Amino acid sequence: MRKIFIPITVFALLATSCVSKKKYAALESKYVNTKGNLQKTTLEKEALEAKFAKIEQRVDRFNAKINSLQNDNVTLKNENDVKLDMVGKTAVISNKTRERMRETLAKVDPAKLAEAKTLKDSLNLAVSYNLMNSVGLSDIKNSEDIDIDIDQTVVMISVSDKLLFNTASYRVKKSAYKLITQLADIIQSEPSMDVMIEGHTDSRTINNAVVEDNWDLSVKRATSIVRLLQNKFNIDGSRLIASGRGDTMPLVPNTSSENRAKNRRTRIVILPNLDKFFALLAEDGVIEKN
Repeated sequence: MRKIFIPITVFALLATSCVSKKKYAALESKYVNTKGNLQKTTLEKEALEAKFAKIEQRVDRFNAKINSLQNDNVTLKNENDVKLDMVGKTAVISNKTRERMRETLAKVDPAKLAEAKTLKDSLNLAVSYNLMNSVGLSDIKNSEDIDIDIDQTVVMISVSDKLLFNTASYRVKKSAYKLITQLADIIQSEPSMDVMIEGHTDSRTINNAVVEDNWDLSVKRATSIVRLLQNKFNIDGSRLIASGRGDTMPLVPNTSSENRAKNRRTRIVILPNLDKFFALLAEDGVIEKN
């Protein structure tokens, strides 16, 4: 038998080749496993990122709710400050107005304050004090020809016709301009005030070339005052109301010349918005300091 001799170098080369294949298979297996783990890790990372994005969205929603609740809290506080209370049948006041009203009442004559039994009485007293002492009514004195009354926060100033007009005329006397200037100052002092000018006559009939009857005269007199306030004193016309009552609302029976003189009058009715009225007094420092 013939023996075959394989050189050691060839054997070593074959052995090395066999080991390399095993290592390659192991490395390939490790690579596949690593690739699989990487893909799994990538998927897990994407899932975590998606969860984190959802968590961020929830956090944003919660923050938005917190901000909304904070805004609601501010809104509720503001609403509480302007919460309205009925006073009688016509007027309303807010909590802020009530506080300013207390500040005003502290300055009122204690004897008069003791007569105020209800919230409406206190409100009327406070408004009366401020209007008479701060806004300008103190310059218009109550007298036989001028009467100032405040009821349920409505200011009513009745002026005898002899101060404003000649007999049976609706043209305003020049001598009345000083008084009307004072009235205009009061009206301009608070932009929220609406003003109604009412003309009133006695019961004697009237008919001439320019006036048809008492209704006509009362309306024309009211309109004359309104035009003067708008054109000469620049009062916004949207705040002015002209009305005529004729002889339908006499103060006293038309049984004597004295009584008829009382019934011939022009009434200026001022209706202030109380919240704005008291706010203006506070902001401008108009409330009188002791």
